[in-house]
Amino acid sequence: MDTILDIKNLTIKFGSFTAVDNISFSVGKGEIFGFLGANGAGKTTVIRAICGLTNITSGAIFINGANISSRLSFIKPHIGYMSQKFTLYKDLTIKENILFSAALYSMDSRQGIKRMNELFEYTNFKENENEFVKNLSGGSKQVVSLCACLLHNPDIIFLDEPTAGISPASRVLFWNLIRKLSGDGKTVFATTHYMDEARYCFQIALMRAGKIIALDSPENLKRITACDNLDDVFIKIISETKGNYES
Repeated sequence: MDTILDIKNLTIKFGSFTAVDNISFSVGKGEIFGFLGANGAGKTTVIRAICGLTNITSGAIFINGANISSRLSFIKPHIGYMSQKFTLYKDLTIKENILFSAALYSMDSRQGIKRMNELFEYTNFKENENEFVKNLSGGSKQVVSLCACLLHNPDIIFLDEPTAGISPASRVLFWNLIRKLSGDGKTVFATTHYMDEARYCFQIALMRAGKIIALDSPENLKRITACDNLDDVFIKIISETKGNYES
């Protein structure tokens, strides 16, 4: 599998605080990569650094072989980012939100509407485009957010806690979309707190206090730890490493 994302010895500090501590990993094209860890482990900081939203202290980040520190303007069109917080405007309609996002990608309204219709068909989204976002269910809001970050047809999509706060049924439907994107060659880099979602990932990285303490496929992690499910895997790994990175 060709590599689309390569992280080499990445460290990010905020003053004297080390948020990300010398981590390295690679993600293949078309892969679903799971980034797991408790709040404050450094997951969102890593994603923001990859997207060029947070400065790095040392190390390097490569997307499609290009170093983002020197070619960020070239790389940005290849990246889609759906942040942890819902980022659409609740007092605008679905269509108005999509067209606003399209304008940010320098797409005119005709292009935006065409792309919106394509994505709504792709995601099987059935809501009326003139409905106000504030009236949508949590699951529908997340699908609109996903469509907004796919407007420019990026190669790699970063999803930060995309299913937090939505119903179990909506979580299943959303992860079916993630698997569909992967099957169509898109790379998906997702953070999640839900262990049942991690089983869909090709690789899982588990972070604790800014460090990666486990990195492997779900099946290999279960085999190595002699656990039957991922909940037990992560409990065991966390308990074995607890205190290693604490002052």
